[in-house]
Amino acid sequence: MRDRPLQLAVLGLGFMGSTHVKALRAAPGVDLAAVYSSDDQKLSGDLTAIRGNIGGPGEKLDFSGVRKHRSLEDALADPAVEAVDICLPTDLHEIVAVAALRAGKHVLVEKPMALDAFAVDRMIGAASRFRRVLMAAHVLRFMPPYTALRQAVYGGQMGRVRFAAFRRRCAAPSWGGWLLNASQSGGGVFDLLIHDVDMCLHLLGKPESVVAAGVTDAASGVDFIDAQLYYPDAVANIQGGWHHLSEYPFSMGYTVALEGGTVEYHSCDGGPKRYAPGQPVRDLEMPAADAYAAEIGYFVDCCRQQKVPALCPPKESADAVKLMLLLLESRLRGGRRLLCRI
Repeated sequence: MRDRPLQLAVLGLGFMGSTHVKALRAAPGVDLAAVYSSDDQKLSGDLTAIRGNIGGPGEKLDFSGVRKHRSLEDALADPAVEAVDICLPTDLHEIVAVAALRAGKHVLVEKPMALDAFAVDRMIGAASRFRRVLMAAHVLRFMPPYTALRQAVYGGQMGRVRFAAFRRRCAAPSWGGWLLNASQSGGGVFDLLIHDVDMCLHLLGKPESVVAAGVTDAASGVDFIDAQLYYPDAVANIQGGWHHLSEYPFSMGYTVALEGGTVEYHSCDGGPKRYAPGQPVRDLEMPAADAYAAEIGYFVDCCRQQKVPALCPPKESADAVKLMLLLLESRLRGGRRLLCRI
């Protein structure tokens, strides 16, 4: 194993790109080698205009030692870059990821992995063909409240999951205009709740069938879904989406009932708690970690060891896209129950 840090380029300096650049400061074994943006102000390191649904205000960063690219072609051809972190609009994920893999770069790509089944399968095929690491940045798998949930489910002490509910909602984004364009982002439900679809797959696997209902109104920003995922011995609910363009706050949470008790988390009420029969309420242990730094650090470790990311495998990230599309199809068809054959 080499000692030299992995040389990473961040492609896109919007909300998620700036979040990843800041997280890189705490991620081990990696250097920010280059950045790409079509915006000269952002390339200068001035990210003060950036806003998002989590995190603080934008910052001014020191890019004096960082290679700056104004074209994606130049960034992908940069011989100093060994890996790229794609934080571009979702409709660009496939074409840029495949081009980067062909150029010999490892690829971390923001969620959702891509917009359709063909795109995600093509990305996985390219990673295999060019023998490079591909990982989708499903940060929920690295967030302490959700790593605590994974331990509760996989720890074996509370038995099987019988019911799970995942919630996530926020106002329609007033930043990054491309997010409001469904042809670029997939829409509010697709972009936001892909987190929770991925977590269902991670903890429960693929459902047998799904039912979903909801409403979408592009003019007001509203895009909402209430979905049921049916398993042989459990059911999961995924609910939430975008509310009107307003000051409506971001929130997320879960309720997971296992045979031996219930684990619950609400982002506005502190950490996750365990409720078990005959026992006092107990806070679940959580690692003190920056989820984005942990996510990038894990990707870097996979690159250094040339291994498929077992904690966040691209096949599961592709399945999350396919399952989300199935939920949206059920919503479009008035809540029809659909078999899951992804």
